[in-house]
Amino acid sequence: MTTVIHTVNLSKHYSKGEIKAVDDLNLDVREGETFGLLGPNGAGKTTTVNLLNCIVKPTSGTASVMGYDIIKESMEVKRVTGLLAESPGLFEKLSAYEFLEFMGALYDVDQSILPDRIDELLNLFELYERRNQLLEGYSRGMKQKILIAAAVIHDPPLLFLDEPTSTLDPRAALMVKDLIKGLAEKAGRTVFICSHILPIVEELCDRIGIISRGSMIAQGAVEDIISGTETTTLEEAFMALTGGVEEKELLAWREAQR
Repeated sequence: MTTVIHTVNLSKHYSKGEIKAVDDLNLDVREGETFGLLGPNGAGKTTTVNLLNCIVKPTSGTASVMGYDIIKESMEVKRVTGLLAESPGLFEKLSAYEFLEFMGALYDVDQSILPDRIDELLNLFELYERRNQLLEGYSRGMKQKILIAAAVIHDPPLLFLDEPTSTLDPRAALMVKDLIKGLAEKAGRTVFICSHILPIVEELCDRIGIISRGSMIAQGAVEDIISGTETTTLEEAFMALTGGVEEKELLAWREAQR
């Protein structure tokens, strides 16, 4: 199976090396799988995504994404990836159609196919009837749908989703989870998800990695990580590996179960 993400001792340090946001990360993600990067808040998940999307440059080490070097071929990397950032920007004075039209232009989508692609995405995400309404009037779940549509407007084979449900109520979170499943199962995308909410990663991902304080401390299928830690649930395995979770993470776990 083709490897679409390959990192070699990938690191990002700040404050003259005192803060190790990502430290000697070695990771492989395979074509067609949904991979989850799990970790406490501040563990290095978002920094990892930013490195792999060429938003920040590594302090040391390197990585290839879809065969392109993140240091030497950053523009090529950006053309073949889609990104839903943890705190994405949204031009709320634009309509849904206008926003997707703008994003399509940024990604150099051929103008002869862009209108049809926008219509397809709006229909897929059940927003076609509201395509001309301003985004400021959309719910959080609807905005998240538009942001995911924007991330795939240029039809990338690899999609990064950073905390895709963290700000959503349970109903909207379920809706977004179903969309992610559809992208992976029906559209054949490789999906890389970052989250600190365990049930989402467990439900959606073929394999997971657990990162703590910038270092990868476990990788594999959920059942392998559970058996490797001699625990019975992913929650117990996560706490055994990371030394526990913060109260707000436990609350997020409980909220996701409602």
